[in-house]
Amino acid sequence: MKPLVLICSQEAGSYLILSHILKVDGFDVALVGDADEAIESVSSTPVRAIILDCRPDFHAAPLICARLKSEDITKVVPVVATVTTGCDQQNLDLLKAGVDQSFVCPYAPDSLLAYLNVLVGPKIELSPGNKITDDTLSVGKLRLFTKAYRAEFDGVDIPLRLIQFRLLCVMVLEPGRVFSRDELIATVWPDNVHVEPRTVDVHIGRLRQKLKVITGQNLIRTVRSAGYAFEKPEAS
Repeated sequence: MKPLVLICSQEAGSYLILSHILKVDGFDVALVGDADEAIESVSSTPVRAIILDCRPDFHAAPLICARLKSEDITKVVPVVATVTTGCDQQNLDLLKAGVDQSFVCPYAPDSLLAYLNVLVGPKIELSPGNKITDDTLSVGKLRLFTKAYRAEFDGVDIPLRLIQFRLLCVMVLEPGRVFSRDELIATVWPDNVHVEPRTVDVHIGRLRQKLKVITGQNLIRTVRSAGYAFEKPEAS
């Protein structure tokens, strides 16, 4: 079965271009008009990602993103936005709404495809010969299921988005090591995708908060001007 990507677009021409690019690369595509249609699709069919085709006049895009990230059935599905150059406020609103990745037009189609292909079956590689190949990573009561993209602590699920899960996997492999923002970008995000250091800070902040809510511990340490490190959870 080909991986399915939903495209939420108000522009027929833009949808046709995106659809063609994705289909040539082996994806199935379906058009949705709003959050309700996306939620209905996800409830009946496995969906790899949802693309918001954000034209300058598509004012509902951040609201749609926020709705998708608030529903249990869609909050784990990566939301990708394509944003027109100069629409900085729209881009900021999308980030606040929880968008997983944004591509600013004009962008290279290869960068979008690279990101989507990571969602199909990524392998996180830190250095040659050092990949995540086990189905499960465990540190104390924290368990990461790398094929299901699921995390739990002492049997309680930790609701993480894809990028947050991948960040955690990378740091869990080497507890205590300080990873710079550039290292995390190069390791977690696909090639040819431009990511600002501030984006890393946002994802780390949200990851830290989610871990703290479930574990009661601050498991990610910030080293000023250097980066972030994962600290092994204390035994209770």
